[in-house]
Amino acid sequence: MTIQAAQFAAPGVPAEVLQVRDLPQPQPGPGEVLVRMRVSPVNPSDMMFIRGQYTLQASCPAVPGFEGVGVVVASGGGLRGRLFIGRRVVVLNPRGGNWAEYAVVPATNVIPISSTLSDQQAATFFVNPATAWVMTREVLKVPAGQWLVQTAAASALGRMVVRLGRICGFRTFCVVRRAGQADELKALGADHVEVCADEASVRELTNRIFNVTGQGGARFAIDAVGGPLGSAVVSSLGRNGRMLAYGTLSGQPLSFHPRTLMTVGSSVEGFWLGNFMAEKSLFFRLSLVRRLTNLIRSGVLHTDIAGEWGLNDVRAAVLAAEDSSVRGKCLLRIS
Repeated sequence: MTIQAAQFAAPGVPAEVLQVRDLPQPQPGPGEVLVRMRVSPVNPSDMMFIRGQYTLQASCPAVPGFEGVGVVVASGGGLRGRLFIGRRVVVLNPRGGNWAEYAVVPATNVIPISSTLSDQQAATFFVNPATAWVMTREVLKVPAGQWLVQTAAASALGRMVVRLGRICGFRTFCVVRRAGQADELKALGADHVEVCADEASVRELTNRIFNVTGQGGARFAIDAVGGPLGSAVVSSLGRNGRMLAYGTLSGQPLSFHPRTLMTVGSSVEGFWLGNFMAEKSLFFRLSLVRRLTNLIRSGVLHTDIAGEWGLNDVRAAVLAAEDSSVRGKCLLRIS
């Protein structure tokens, strides 16, 4: 039996290298399940994976897709896999492969999802909502009244962090690239928005953070950009300040003198949701799913959807996902 999947033979521009091909249907091994995929989002991590710029390097030919929702149709063995047969589940696929009619993943990487959530919200359940919650509430545990500095604040995840700040009581210092984004975030409830559109404004960012958050500097920060912008945020950290680096949108490394950290005892830590979840028990995962489900339903962690494309229109979907004028998440409707 063959299935259809979006595949690329070598890294490159997504709209140029992706092709829909007929492939043999995968079979689950011990501890794995076979999922009939319904919907999978086009995330920045997927685009970087296709371009060969992601932490995980593709073993080509490769099928993208780290996130999605589907129904478990078979198990390769194991109690958990058998319990999930027939259940709709969110699929966190650490190797990629969700842009296909069927995907094989470890049974530990699928979690049953509430019927109260649509396929659209279930498909986008983990990468943004879980990352926003885990970074701010589980790892940094930002207290009420404290400032959290975030770059790429106009992204879907950044907007979720702003909404979390409103209900959890922490204040958000948001860094964006365009003035129009600043107005939108202020309307959403951001406490301060800084526009960094050129090198001069990036150089001034550290001072701006000190001025707004207080001369002691920032206690908490999350950075998805790296490069000069992320490095400026590192320099703004106050005593015992912590920054989580969770993205590399600029494609450039962080650059700072060790004394920047030494003199105030601050730290920079890498964060990757897959690694965090791999260390957690099934009980924690199910508890997290229940909490996120409620926050998605209430609108706090809701994902705005730009539209859906069929698998055969995957090139149009990735073009839309990289179009800065398109608001919301682009989804592949697979079945």
